[in-house]
Amino acid sequence: MERNRVALITGAGRGIGRGIALELARIGFKIAGCDILYEPKNTRSGLFEVRGEAAKLGAAFLPIEGDVSNPAEHDRILSAVLAEYGRLDVLVHNAGVAPEVRTDVLQTTPESFDRVMGVNMRGPFFLTQKAVPRLLETAAGDAGVKPAIVFITSISAVVSSTARAEYCLSKAALSMAARIFADRLAESGINVYEVRPGLIQTDMTVPVREKYDALIAAGLVPQKRWGFPEDVGKAVAGLVQGYFPYSTGLILEVSGGMDIRRL
Repeated sequence: MERNRVALITGAGRGIGRGIALELARIGFKIAGCDILYEPKNTRSGLFEVRGEAAKLGAAFLPIEGDVSNPAEHDRILSAVLAEYGRLDVLVHNAGVAPEVRTDVLQTTPESFDRVMGVNMRGPFFLTQKAVPRLLETAAGDAGVKPAIVFITSISAVVSSTARAEYCLSKAALSMAARIFADRLAESGINVYEVRPGLIQTDMTVPVREKYDALIAAGLVPQKRWGFPEDVGKAVAGLVQGYFPYSTGLILEVSGGMDIRRL
């Protein structure tokens, strides 16, 4: 159990971020969950619901209000983690948005492009820059610590969707960011990983649930089911526990076999 280690998870209030937070809580991590939605009186959904579930697992959970797309907020977010726990061991970049309206690539607007890229790629890029010194400080004070950064991308990093080009581009760019940081930080002892989910049942996929139910039934996913947030959470848990110490830059696809090339 990872009783003393601390993980900061962005977009932790719901969906995949919630799943990651609870899986890391289950193995003993202290969690700092950041989300743009911050409603202390709401214990039925969002950060404070996740805090309640983490408490049932015996884990500490610090809710942090923050917009990761705004680099001006990054120091405050990281300072809140250090003020509460005194260390940072793991950073999980999960916060992400889809286009508010799906449109053909020929009609993609600059406003939608900038919004999606800002949250999905620009924010994680600059938050990583700010977090690295904190991760190294923790490692310097504890010889047994191996810091890690995990980027949550998507199969959309490599699979085209012409009705949401900006989302695909943001995830492709985030995938390359993970590789670049893995290269740069290898000498510092910080391992960087990419987790690439497939079709995961979250609030984001509700509008297309019926469409993909039919496609899954027709064989789109070899394992013939939707993925769940806990599937992604378990993948992240395996990575940050140090089971892959010689695999920085690893891409771990959690897609039920969608990456298998089939005839």
